[in-house]
Amino acid sequence: MAENLVSIKKGTVVKILKSDEFRTDIIVDLDGKYEAAINYNQLTGKINEFDTVILNTTAVEYNLGTGGYHFVINNIKREKLVVDNVGHIMKLRYTPLQVKVKAAEEQGSPHHKVFVNFTSLRGFPVIVGSIHSMLLPTVITLNHLNPKLKIAYIMTDGASLPIAFSNTVVNMQKEKLIKATITIGHAFGGDIECVNIYNGLIAAKEIVMADVAIVTMGPGIVGTGTPYGFSGIEQGMLIDAVNSLGGTSIFLPRISFADKRERHYGMSHHSRTVLSKIVNTKTTVIVPKLQLNKKRIIKKQITDLKINEKHCIVEEEVGMLALVLSKFNNSLSTMDRNFNQDIEFFLTCASAAKYSNRLLMTNK
Repeated sequence: MAENLVSIKKGTVVKILKSDEFRTDIIVDLDGKYEAAINYNQLTGKINEFDTVILNTTAVEYNLGTGGYHFVINNIKREKLVVDNVGHIMKLRYTPLQVKVKAAEEQGSPHHKVFVNFTSLRGFPVIVGSIHSMLLPTVITLNHLNPKLKIAYIMTDGASLPIAFSNTVVNMQKEKLIKATITIGHAFGGDIECVNIYNGLIAAKEIVMADVAIVTMGPGIVGTGTPYGFSGIEQGMLIDAVNSLGGTSIFLPRISFADKRERHYGMSHHSRTVLSKIVNTKTTVIVPKLQLNKKRIIKKQITDLKINEKHCIVEEEVGMLALVLSKFNNSLSTMDRNFNQDIEFFLTCASAAKYSNRLLMTNK
């Protein structure tokens, strides 16, 4: 007999913590224990205190990813939810929660011809990262350097699928730090929905009319401790997509001297693997100017795999950007480390932003 893949329990909503149009954070009573859960309003409808809900409790029970939340599968009170007849593209296909979206490129969309008539990104700069925590420091730096920049964020389906799970994105939109969000593949909930990265890039350039795009997965990268067993390996395919459409790809490596795991110390094996084995086209790899001992470590990691022979390595002076990011110390977080605890990680993001902004200024 096939084993069950999900753990499902019934609970009662005892408190609404916060709610917006797309997501409601709640406390549920599960067999006398109060635990945190998330309700995606577009999937399971609005929720209220004392509602009886069916929850997916798998990740919390087995101490897996998702940040300690259960997820509402069904609100018993809501026997029916009705969707409009706009849009014909399904995401989460052939699952009980498959969703219908209006994809920008589908027939019937006012943007359909944009994709039909597309020819080239014409050098459009695209910063490609590997984990979600790269997004905020990159956006903060871009806005500091040029507050008038129009920034598009493209979220892949390599991790979290609903963009509403990202508090970072919600807060950036509230602060108007980004122009628009685009969710591709099975990721959903962005301002614009697209079927894949290629059309996501076209949408960023031609529909959002962005000056620059940032591409990363949502929260929740998967890793296995094996050379190719991590969802961030998508970074290679994303770089190739940018280049194949005539964009300017900017590779944002994962650099840290606070992560003591050997495979992630200095330039993470994730970045080294993608650059040496996965990406098939030439890209520009941005590294910050570091202290001499740390610079030597990064240089050796790069040259040992001959990454410098395959790609363009740019060392970027961060200067006062460290002071800029330090003001956001409590907002910036990667692997539970803030700016002061993992400076090189965040300065690498700032370096990619600085390089991109200079590129834009040069090409004006």
